[in-house]
Amino acid sequence: MSFQNPIFIPGPTNMPEAIRQACYMPTIDHRSPLFGKILHPCLEGVRKVLKSDSAHIFIFPSTGTGGWETTLTNTLSAGDKVLIARNGMFSHRWIDMCQRHGLDVQVIETAWGNGIPTDEFETALKADTGHAIKAVLATHNETATGVKSDIAGVRKAMDAADHPAFLFVDGVSSIGSMDFRFDEWKVDVAVTGSQKGFMLPAGLAIVGFSDKARKAADSATLPRTFFDIRDMEKGYANNAYPYTPPVGLMHGLKLSLEMILEEGIDNVIARHTRIATGVRHAIDAWGLELCATRPEWYSDSVSAIRTPEGFNATDIVTRAADKYGMAFGVGLGEVAGKVFRIGHLGSLTDAMMLSGLGTAEMVMKDLGLDIKLGSGVAAAQEFYRHGS
Repeated sequence: MSFQNPIFIPGPTNMPEAIRQACYMPTIDHRSPLFGKILHPCLEGVRKVLKSDSAHIFIFPSTGTGGWETTLTNTLSAGDKVLIARNGMFSHRWIDMCQRHGLDVQVIETAWGNGIPTDEFETALKADTGHAIKAVLATHNETATGVKSDIAGVRKAMDAADHPAFLFVDGVSSIGSMDFRFDEWKVDVAVTGSQKGFMLPAGLAIVGFSDKARKAADSATLPRTFFDIRDMEKGYANNAYPYTPPVGLMHGLKLSLEMILEEGIDNVIARHTRIATGVRHAIDAWGLELCATRPEWYSDSVSAIRTPEGFNATDIVTRAADKYGMAFGVGLGEVAGKVFRIGHLGSLTDAMMLSGLGTAEMVMKDLGLDIKLGSGVAAAQEFYRHGS
């Protein structure tokens, strides 16, 4: 691999040099007021990115997986029932986590490549007249398949059923890259991580809790220590953590948020949509198809591209790395070997994306696929020149 080339995996993403430098700061006393000048702008900045006026923000030294454990253990008790669709690798992993925590998981099996079936959610919730279901879990952007689900539609289904369950949303590969409306969609917990739209190394689990979810932490009985938001809340009140915080990563997050908010979160979202649309034009020009089966499900942060039957898509990723020093994403789970993934999120421009598309074309041509060099690049160029 080459450190000079941008990467096109769906996370960790490219880091602006200024953010990388911000992470490598001198040691400070993390129990001094100086740390508070890093901490509190981070909490407020994340709240703005979530488009919330009142979310309780918690930032743990962890990853998105730790964010999900934070969500479950602070709101639920053993034996509680949750509802979730299994439509990709990451929803599958959340199901596994719930089962390991002793939760009763009602799974709606969904074909990989499809979004969350909101109509089936509504049916399941209406059938739950005793309100045994305590939480609905939704993966906003399924990174393995490049599928974006309709979280507003999930909320609409919950409201149509007049169901009081929590709404927990995995926004790990969407928040900071795609439209996310915590307050408007009445999300109870949103989970993300530092290494995607926030353009940082992995190492921070970032969660937002509604008032309702925060209150549940006082009665939930699943075991928690490291991820107890009540302890974190007490620490924040004193400009501190209940243990040693990741000061460098927090300093980088502070700058990342400043950059995102200076660009404007809606402009950031529009940039991701524009870049992703150019990628989709390239895929069409190659004569290939996305794993996502319908346009409304196309992700603006990652495209999972199906290769012809009998072709090992992983070979594209391997050759790109070995021959051209560029990183793309392999297929995962049920689509392993059937798709390769182009991540187009975080610190990315039209011109950077064109380099990735050009390299992908060379690799596919090298491997014998019927790809005309320049076809996808030209299609993306036309869109980037004239698209908005």
